[in-house]
Amino acid sequence: MASKGTGTAFSRKSYRLTSDAEKSRVTGIVHEKLLDDYLHRIFSSTDRAPTAATSRKLLNFQNLPEHLDQLLHVDEEAEEEEESQGQVEGRLGPSTVVLDHTGGFEGLLLVDDDLLGVIGHSNFGTIRSTTCVYKGKWIYEVLISSQGLMQIGWCTINCRFNQEEGVGDTHNSYAYDGNRVRKWNVTTTNYGKAWAAGDIVSCLIDLDEGTLSFCLNGVSLGTAFENLSRGLGMAYFPAISLSFKESVAFNFGSRPLRYPFVKKAVGCLDALEEARMGVSLLQELCRLVAGPAAVKMVGYRPLQDPPSADLVRAQELLGCFQAVLSVELDPMEGRLVEKESSEWQLQGQPTVLLTLAHIFHRFAPLLRKVYLVEAVLVSFLLGVVEAGTPTQAQSVVHQVLDLLWLFMEDYEVQDCLKQLMMSLLRLYRFSPIVPDLGLQIHYLRLTIAILSHEKSRKFLLSHVLFDVLRSVVFFYIKSPLRVEEAGLQELIPTTWWPHRSSREGKESKEVKDETSEERLRRRAYERGCQRLKKRIEVVEELQVQILKLLLNNQDDNGGEASRYIFLTKFRKFLQENASGRGNMPMLCPPEYMVCFLHRLISALRYYWDEYKASNPYATFSEEAYIPPQVFYNGKVDYFDLQRLGGLLSHLRKTLKDDLASKANILIDPLELQAATMDDLDEDEEPAPAAAQRPMQALAMGGTLPLPRPSWLSSPTLGRANRFLSTAAVSLMTPRRPLSTSEKVKVRTLSVEQRTREDVEGSQWNEGLLVGRPPEEPEQPLTENSLLEVLDGAIMMYNLSVHQQLGKMVGVSDDVNEYAMALRDTEDKLRRCPKRRKDILAELTKSQKVFSEKLDHLSRRLAWVHATVYSQEKMQDIYWLLRVCLRTIEHGDRTGPLFAFMPEFYLSVAINSYSALKNYFGPVHSMEELPGYEETLTRLAAILAKHFADTRIVGTDIRDSLMQALASYVCYPNSLRAVERIPEEQRIAMVRSLLAPYEQRPWAQTNWILVRLWRGCGFGYRYTRLPHLLKTKPEDANLPSLQKPCPSTLLQQHMADLLREGPDVAPSFLNSVLNQLNWAFSEFIGMIQEIQQAAERLERNFVDSRQLKVCATCFDLSVSLLRVLEMTITLVPEIFLDWAQPTSEMLLRRLAQLLNQVLNRVTAERNLFDRVVTLRLPGLESVDHYPILVAVTGILVRLLVHGPASGGSGEMHMKPGHCFSH
Repeated sequence: MASKGTGTAFSRKSYRLTSDAEKSRVTGIVHEKLLDDYLHRIFSSTDRAPTAATSRKLLNFQNLPEHLDQLLHVDEEAEEEEESQGQVEGRLGPSTVVLDHTGGFEGLLLVDDDLLGVIGHSNFGTIRSTTCVYKGKWIYEVLISSQGLMQIGWCTINCRFNQEEGVGDTHNSYAYDGNRVRKWNVTTTNYGKAWAAGDIVSCLIDLDEGTLSFCLNGVSLGTAFENLSRGLGMAYFPAISLSFKESVAFNFGSRPLRYPFVKKAVGCLDALEEARMGVSLLQELCRLVAGPAAVKMVGYRPLQDPPSADLVRAQELLGCFQAVLSVELDPMEGRLVEKESSEWQLQGQPTVLLTLAHIFHRFAPLLRKVYLVEAVLVSFLLGVVEAGTPTQAQSVVHQVLDLLWLFMEDYEVQDCLKQLMMSLLRLYRFSPIVPDLGLQIHYLRLTIAILSHEKSRKFLLSHVLFDVLRSVVFFYIKSPLRVEEAGLQELIPTTWWPHRSSREGKESKEVKDETSEERLRRRAYERGCQRLKKRIEVVEELQVQILKLLLNNQDDNGGEASRYIFLTKFRKFLQENASGRGNMPMLCPPEYMVCFLHRLISALRYYWDEYKASNPYATFSEEAYIPPQVFYNGKVDYFDLQRLGGLLSHLRKTLKDDLASKANILIDPLELQAATMDDLDEDEEPAPAAAQRPMQALAMGGTLPLPRPSWLSSPTLGRANRFLSTAAVSLMTPRRPLSTSEKVKVRTLSVEQRTREDVEGSQWNEGLLVGRPPEEPEQPLTENSLLEVLDGAIMMYNLSVHQQLGKMVGVSDDVNEYAMALRDTEDKLRRCPKRRKDILAELTKSQKVFSEKLDHLSRRLAWVHATVYSQEKMQDIYWLLRVCLRTIEHGDRTGPLFAFMPEFYLSVAINSYSALKNYFGPVHSMEELPGYEETLTRLAAILAKHFADTRIVGTDIRDSLMQALASYVCYPNSLRAVERIPEEQRIAMVRSLLAPYEQRPWAQTNWILVRLWRGCGFGYRYTRLPHLLKTKPEDANLPSLQKPCPSTLLQQHMADLLREGPDVAPSFLNSVLNQLNWAFSEFIGMIQEIQQAAERLERNFVDSRQLKVCATCFDLSVSLLRVLEMTITLVPEIFLDWAQPTSEMLLRRLAQLLNQVLNRVTAERNLFDRVVTLRLPGLESVDHYPILVAVTGILVRLLVHGPASGGSGEMHMKPGHCFSH
């Protein structure tokens, strides 16, 4: 079988020594003496002194197997020990230690197929291992994947657990809880440090001394328990209890322990003993990181013994292999030449090839074992990366991979590569954060070197990176929970925090002069942040390099290019996360998604601009967008995600004529009917069929050995693809140019069925862009595959990135809260009399606690700003916003076909603007971004046009558009953007706002009108509720309302429209009066119930939801009154011009409602007054002032413009028509 590896190709059969005759022929390849020297140089034992040339046995290929057998011989004692691992004194149970998923559990748990990983799926599930210990010193490790509530430790077989009590809550069970930083054994006390996702907990038990202790990342937390019960019948199992959705992975010894406490002293073990114990370069690095505290605890043995004999053989063979890479034969000179491994080349010399064949004949089976790959191969490759430059390391790694593919069977090298990448990912994910991020850099450099090898990259992409591994982990930089261990104190010696931060950008910042000391601290802090950022950028650049390798589309020699394999896997990854929202095992953690998105954008823009450099007709990435035909031609699978116009099947039925006329796409009625019936069948799936799923086992109670969480194992695509496989649009690729009148039948392909031609197209096939509408340019923007990657990036932002960006702001909020507490404490210290030493001592203690907490948080905030909220990350989100705006604008031009666009494009446009405005300040401001005002105007135009767009039918997206517009008109900069959009769009927007309130969500519309008026009404300029300034002055420090910013331009449009026709104003005002009557009546009814509950003698509580609804009805009543005030101010003739037929009726209705409001609110000691005096939490906004000034404003306007004032009934707009209180 010929090798498919890169470089020179040789037949494997040439190197399998099948007969003695063949052996004799090849010994004459080089001089006998030179061959002997070469083989002795290669196959000399690492633990024996070199033998003199005169006394050693002559080596050749005939006797080399015998020599190798002697070299790899392991003592019989070691062999017997390995064969009888299950009978070690002090240990009971199987030699292979796993979690007991058959009987040793309580509650519902998800267990990985290797029986080492577990996810909680109930309130507090418990599981133990299959092996227990009763004598000696033992250790196992737990890799913390989530930092929630878990209790990890040991228990006996007699311990009984339930959904409330787990490990440590019963006698003879002991646990460490890093979430609450406590230890548990029936009672609980403080112990240890807080753990974080990515930490490793070592659990150590010494049954000779009767003690139990724990270590975190190799650092001892001290003895946790003493005087353990020992003796007859007392044996301890490793065990864990974990709450819902928490996850960990155990290492009982199936892989080398990351922090093995086995050395009696540094340097006291020989090489063979170290090999048996599995001590590697990797573990030495981790031990150095852990520090001297890790070496004090010695003599502990993993529950599962390492494969000592195989480990010795593997290390001997690795030494032989390394010798081959460092020695070169010179047959002409008859001598051996020492060379650097990076300079070694496989030149086809038969002697070298036969030597390697002998090595790999014995090495290949060993390289399929998890333990040996991590202990031997990974350590060797990490040593290569550490010793040389990236170029040299990549050269050596390529040589190694070439030889693996050449001399090992395909299934052997595939298993080896799978284990290699799994080990690398574990090492990267569970490495401690050090100041220079050295460990992470080494692992990423090795990953890059492996993925730079074309054949290995394609295999890993096709079968490992997205199918078996959480490969997204490689793009994540975890945040250190303990800043002192991450070295942030040295990087950022001076801490600083802002006096006040605002999420609303520069519009609401309070300017405060800095003292010279504060300025020096801030500058020193910023310099420290810059140092940290530079170190993080090194890691980020390596992560981007990995994605550039995966997006390479020039490596299609003899197969599919990497980019198209990546596209298939990436689309499945998106589908699994889109369909599994709310089901934690299926979801990629959002913190991983954030980092993955930023790296993907960097790699995507690199290839986009690279394509532009060689294709002048293409566009730069700065002008990127998704062409609208992608949304309706069926080439990209959007699963079951909602479209703007509803279901895809419905759109294809109702818009088939538009598809034919605008995009030259025909709909086959038979296929359309089949698709519709298939969709109905799915909806009517019988209950028994739905029950026949793996979750059935989980529902029966107990653990469920799952292959992997489904977002990792790429399950079948389910309903979405079954629907699309019989899609209404049937597509056949044309082989000649189409005339404008010809129609194309489009066949939808599943992700797996697509080829490069289906994506990129060919001479007469537009690929991904088939069905181009006439509004779109003929020249392609870029490569079609990059458009699909961009579409996936936008979907990623919608799935979880935006939520995570909002969550990470919590660190900044904590800084603000502690800073405020520290300032208050310092103020109290200044005011406190010196004679009150007791109070001074308590205040000084509080000041110290707040200062230490702020020091910690400010350093952690520096990390968050560097990894999540940096200027570069802000520009990435801004770029996505502009891509979405251009995509929506181009889609809008297609008319009815705009309905095919997925809803998430509008959601991302709204949410990304919100993130830029609220999450990146005060360090970075959106106003600093290029094209800021133009972007604001374009988004304003989209919101103004589409909040009432009949092509958009989804209730949620319509509400989101309405809320976004309401928020947009609250702030001066964005309101000015609304005023900058074309006049016809502004008028259309106001016309939609003035449509009758019935049969549509009117509350948000009303809020928008109120915000356009706020600042112009009677007593309506306040930024804090005036009635709270007396009753709750402490609340006045917090801004409760946005500063008013009315728009006289939009008010003028409103006035013009209300005068436009005889029916516009009456229909609008009648709907406002109807809603006011309803809202105020509901409010009165609710306060009656609240008053009755308060007067009862028995103790009772008013439901907080009821209070909230009551306050909402009150606020709605006030806002509707303000809209009436605005209408009377702008167009008084609607009520006061008796020539109009509806004026008297409208004025009469208005007077009745105002009379009702005044009667209910102004009477002394009435119902309203009694409820207000209760001062119930949640009803702070309910008071006389807001509603009475609104009514007063209406009455004043009626008096000003009424006949008694001599007014003619016609309103003249003046700049000074506003009132203040």
